[in-house]
Amino acid sequence: MPGGAVTTMGTVDARRIEAPVTFKTYLMCAFAAFGGIFFGYDSGYISGVLSMDYFIETFEGLDKANTPTDKFVIPSSRKSLIVSILSAGTFFGALIAGDLADWYGRRFTIISGCVVFIIGVVLQTASSTLGLLVAGRLIAGFGVGFVSAVIIMYMSEIAPRKVRGAIVSGYQFCITIGLMMASCVDYGTEHRTDSGSYRIPIGLQMLWAVILAVGLFVLPESPRFFIRKGRKEEAIDALARIRDQPRDSEFIQSEINEIEANYLYEIQVIPDEGYFNSWINCFRGNIFHPNSNVRRTVLGTSLQMMQQWTGVNFVFYYGTPFFTQLGTISNPFLISMITTIVNVLSTPLSFYAIEKVGRRPLLLWGAFGMVICQFLVAIIGVTDGQSPKAVSAMISFICIYIFFFASTWGPGAWVVIGEIFPLPIRSRGVALSTASNWLWNCIIAVITPYMTDADQGNLGPKVFFIWGSLCACAFVYTYFLIPETKGLTLEQVDKMMEETTPRTSAKWQPHSTFIDEMGLTDEKSTAVPQVTQHEV
Repeated sequence: MPGGAVTTMGTVDARRIEAPVTFKTYLMCAFAAFGGIFFGYDSGYISGVLSMDYFIETFEGLDKANTPTDKFVIPSSRKSLIVSILSAGTFFGALIAGDLADWYGRRFTIISGCVVFIIGVVLQTASSTLGLLVAGRLIAGFGVGFVSAVIIMYMSEIAPRKVRGAIVSGYQFCITIGLMMASCVDYGTEHRTDSGSYRIPIGLQMLWAVILAVGLFVLPESPRFFIRKGRKEEAIDALARIRDQPRDSEFIQSEINEIEANYLYEIQVIPDEGYFNSWINCFRGNIFHPNSNVRRTVLGTSLQMMQQWTGVNFVFYYGTPFFTQLGTISNPFLISMITTIVNVLSTPLSFYAIEKVGRRPLLLWGAFGMVICQFLVAIIGVTDGQSPKAVSAMISFICIYIFFFASTWGPGAWVVIGEIFPLPIRSRGVALSTASNWLWNCIIAVITPYMTDADQGNLGPKVFFIWGSLCACAFVYTYFLIPETKGLTLEQVDKMMEETTPRTSAKWQPHSTFIDEMGLTDEKSTAVPQVTQHEV
């Protein structure tokens, strides 16, 4: 285990007795993905709002009739602040969520995040000055941080291994739906001449938070949280609900015993020694050892950094102002809406590919495709960026680039960080990884206006040279560092990372169980159980 020698075990039949995946199981796991709706919506509405005439008149005190066209915009500094402050809030919210998820449970933390988010949205909706808008986005960011850090862990812990990648990919799919809905609402309210032009897109977010919070009251807590707390009977009850099986079925007994045995195995090498040591545990071990805690933490945080480096949020945060800057587009709001629709339609492809092809190949091919598209956008923009045909070609390749992101790196990064951490540090490891996502999200949101705006760096389409180069880094990063976790339980991922390197991980097969490793017995697991529900 972390930082230690590889454990050598004999060849053992490591097949798990697993419950069939029922329709009820699908629904319970998939509903948690709804958290992506308000994450995506909150990220998406701001692009259109920043370009609305009434919003600019209200928050900048400008009169369009008496202001030159090139001056009737939000200054780069304010635009940067308004967009990035949400990500700053989510960064700290994600870190706090790691503790709350271990102390009070995954469900409680997600519901708390919804409440905090609603408070932030109320302040934003009521705002007519920059100060209240920024304060509202900061508070809403804390709520988004709670949800985004814990929802992935919750989904990974309750989903059956055969469909875990597809289920967690549903989170990214919901993010894309949220982005598209925000773009459509912006498109529908852009011409209003009252405060409804921006207050309707902002206020609508509260609905998504209410739906998620109410739904989480009905869903069970993660069984792995109960095992961590030593409450096995409650863990059995929760797992029985999730798997849609009787609590005394051999399916449930086999899985809960393996989860418990894995946790006992993990705490032998990752002891819970108090609050500060529980965070320090995330950074213990030799970074060059494939299964050390620090290696996993670096992998999770850097993977989320790479996802942000793809530059996709440039399109969704600043797409409308960017398309306006190109000059030959009559309706940049419509183009922004089209890019979000491409995002939505592309993401479901990952549901199949991430389980059939695997996490590692998907990330490799996704990075390669994005590199090609982004360099083509940059080259076209530099050589003939003002002609209508060139602009159409750039928009086409931006849409293809979004297709590659949405079907690979969008869901893939979230799936992997939900799988690579052992239970004793899972909540904090996922929290750190999610915080990394939001940190880089914030950095990119801050610096992008200064790179692209006409009154600043004025890079325009040349900014895609930067995103393309960073995607090339993501390709190399994936090849050397990302392991293949397809088809393994979370407990088997621990063993795989202990015994392989990223480039050999795809060939690894489970050859033991943690029940065997800990010298425990599981008499029921030797029999073949009867299916009690129709398998989907």
